[in-house]
This record gives sequence, structure tokens and C-alpha cells, in this order.
Amino acid sequence: MRKLLLTILLFAGAAHIGAQTPFTEQLQKTVPGKGTVVLYQSQAITDLVNGVDASAPAGKVVHETSTTTGTAKPQDVLTDLPSGNASAVKVRMNGYRIQVYSGGNSRQAKNEATMMGNRVKSLFMDLSVYTHFSSPHWICRVGDFRTYEEANEVFRQLKETGRFREAVIVRSKVNVSY
Repeated sequence: MRKLLLTILLFAGAAHIGAQTPFTEQLQKTVPGKGTVVLYQSQAITDLVNGVDASAPAGKVVHETSTTTGTAKPQDVLTDLPSGNASAVKVRMNGYRIQVYSGGNSRQAKNEATMMGNRVKSLFMDLSVYTHFSSPHWICRVGDFRTYEEANEVFRQLKETGRFREAVIVRSKVNVSY
């Protein structure tokens, strides 16, 4: 009797393992009363996460993977996509920007920060410009650099123009496209 019960349990367990749904489908499954997960990624990444070998015929499963997911905050994934690249997703991460202006909290400081941003934009059209108020200062920062070396290269170009004497490289949250 015990052998029969053990055989049935093993058979049921084996049938359950063979009928597993891919990890990404389980992750995106809608469950009432819970949040919704939406994945924006290429098919190659989906295959990699699900353990599917793209070179094998008919998507053969190579191995089971155990995946630990991190907690992503909604503000870390930006939905504003560049107009020319609909498949890119911008992610917020730690990086570097170049601060070209820091002033007081007056209207004049706001105008100067905006003018400095326009000056950078006219000379370096491909750089992103961020003018914002961080109490009690108006600040203008440019660029989204992952590494200090990337920021330093553009920093030298800014300094060579002679128009950005106050420029300094600062750590900041940056928007990076993937």
C-alpha cells in the first residue's frame, strides 16, 4: 500500500514538473487583489530567463532557472520613450551629471540657470539639460553619464569653450536607455 501511494505521488509530481509555465508568464499572471507586472524586454531576454535555448530546435528547455527578482520602484522605469526608438526603455540609476550653474533662490537665479541650460544646448545639442530648484538653489545640470570617465570627457569639452567656469562633475540619478 505504501509503495502504491509513493508511486502515485511521484507520478503526480513528475506530471506537475512537465506542465510548468514559463517564469515570465507566471510573473505577469493577473491575480485579483494583487498588483500587475508588465515586462518590456526582447524575446532573447525572455528566452534566457525562462531557460529556453534559442539555438535549439523548437525552443528546447536547457535547464531550470531559479530567479530572484529585485524590487523595482515605479519611478525607476520611465515611460517617456525617445520618438525614434520605440523599443528603448529609460531606467533611472546612479551616475554622474555636470553641474554648470548653481545660484540662489531668486527669479534672477532661475533665469540665469535657464540661460545657462540654453547655452549648453546650443553648443552640445545631444546633451540632456536639467534645470530645477533644489531648495534654496536653482541648479542646471547636463548629461546622463553612467561612469565618471564619460562625464569627464564631456566636462573637458565644456571647459575648453571657456563659457562654463563653474562646471563641476556631481553624482546624481541619471536616465539611461536600454
